[in-house]
Amino acid sequence: MADDKTKSGGRDRELIDVNQDYELRDWAKKFGVSPEELKKAVAAVGNSAKNVEAHLKGGGGGASGRSS
Repeated sequence: MADDKTKSGGRDRELIDVNQDYELRDWAKKFGVSPEELKKAVAAVGNSAKNVEAHLKGGGGGASGRSS
């Protein structure tokens, strides 16, 4: 899903777009990982911030909640 810059909140904030440099940088900083680690996590569980966070913390985050 592409980042809709006209939306400042809601659903758009729940998704990570690793193709946007600023999002990649900001989410990686938020989760305390490198941009490459973040990309791998998104590839593993989809672009849902909640699933990526769970995956990075070792909680899985599975593909069932995938929002690619």
